[in-house]
Amino acid sequence: MSFKIAVIGAGSVGFTREIMYDVLSIPEFADIKIAFTDTNETNLDMAYKIVQRDIKHNGLKIEIQVTTNRQEAFKDAKYIFNFVRIGGLEMYEHDIDIPMKYGLDQCVGDTICAGGIMYGQRGVPAILEFCKDIKSVAAPGCIMFNYANPNSIITWACNKYGGVQTVGLCHGVQNGHIMICEALGIPPEDVDYSCVGINHQTWYTQVEHKGENLLSKILPALQAHHEFSEDEKVRIDVMKRFGYLSTESNGHLSEYVPWYRKNPSKIVDWISMAKWIHGESGGYLRHCTERNNWYETDFPMWLEQPPWVYKPHNAVEHVAHIIEGLEVGTYYRGHFNVINNGAIKNLPDDAVVELPCFVSRLGIDVPIYGELPLGCAAICNQSISVQRMAMEAAVHGDVGLLKQAMMLDPLTGAVLYPDEIWQMTDEMLVATANYLPQYKDAIKQAKKNLAANYIEPHGVQSGKTRKKVKSVDEIRADTDGQRTYFKAAHHN
Repeated sequence: MSFKIAVIGAGSVGFTREIMYDVLSIPEFADIKIAFTDTNETNLDMAYKIVQRDIKHNGLKIEIQVTTNRQEAFKDAKYIFNFVRIGGLEMYEHDIDIPMKYGLDQCVGDTICAGGIMYGQRGVPAILEFCKDIKSVAAPGCIMFNYANPNSIITWACNKYGGVQTVGLCHGVQNGHIMICEALGIPPEDVDYSCVGINHQTWYTQVEHKGENLLSKILPALQAHHEFSEDEKVRIDVMKRFGYLSTESNGHLSEYVPWYRKNPSKIVDWISMAKWIHGESGGYLRHCTERNNWYETDFPMWLEQPPWVYKPHNAVEHVAHIIEGLEVGTYYRGHFNVINNGAIKNLPDDAVVELPCFVSRLGIDVPIYGELPLGCAAICNQSISVQRMAMEAAVHGDVGLLKQAMMLDPLTGAVLYPDEIWQMTDEMLVATANYLPQYKDAIKQAKKNLAANYIEPHGVQSGKTRKKVKSVDEIRADTDGQRTYFKAAHHN
């Protein structure tokens, strides 16, 4: 069996290696073609070296095509994997630090909230260029699997304006499943579940074990658990008030709703500093910065570790299972991000929703789910309105629509006044201007606005909820931290 997969943003070294492990753990894919492309030649080379070494160690004859020319990578590809972070960490820093200056405290800032909205403004024009190339040089019917955030906004733009079938993928659902099973003391493979909603705001509406409905047992189990009771306070509180557990981490969920991060002095009451994902202010930026610095400095240490052994049918991520279903004909059920088209009755038809889907040789089937519980649907609908406006603003370069999206974002609106939101958006446009070609004229006006009538931001940052970036030496001294970056234990 031979077909071509192209990975754009392959310089995401660790994740690229993980996904290639998953794909190549399928024995029928031993002769596929793989192309890596990225604008960062250093990271691209690192990804090639580590993955090609794994491939050789497993006795496969695949030789990865490596190029900075994405059209060359896309040529004749049947599947495209999108991992890109447009603007890299340099631009991401502005997504976090500028809002922080105004008192808008984000843990992640890559989905909605001010950071996610601006991230989408950079991502959409780039992804639409990718779509043009896919339609021009890739195999007919090429499917793009999007792992890039903001996932819903990017996936929405590709399907509406890009003309390329695009499926958004994420691992939040699987991670939440594992947490539920640990809290209940039940092996994950014995629990059947369904999650329904939108990416990063999906709800476990069905959880069963041997025919028993477990929904009523999840909240008390989380509250009694020695770690989850401290690390997942936001998720527990939302479940207590809305009746259903959200898939996403404490840090993610805390910035999608208006209640938990609006007062810097109170944030510490709702988060844990044990790991960034539990709510640390700017936590994901710190984590990514440390990881990037460590990769660049100590990548040779990776090459000193044993290569990964491809264990047959040991894939974790959805994408490998989906392609296996399409190519081999195996039957797979997973949770994907797709255009709603009536699948969830009380969410808009045009929105990107996340729900159980089925894959076989016949294609990807999206069943009709019905209605979400009203409270869960209301939370999702707030975010969908912001996503729609942000996506359309990014496509058309509509700065008025962009600022309206910022105002309607739940947390941003809870923290800031309209004039502050307007000015913060101008600052973010100017700071990230090199990646916003659609806003050329708006950025000129933003500079004038900032010069003419600047409001001094009132942000107060709590030292209790933000950590400093570790040096490479500090990471080297941290055995557990190094294991996180190697991830060797996961596959050996």
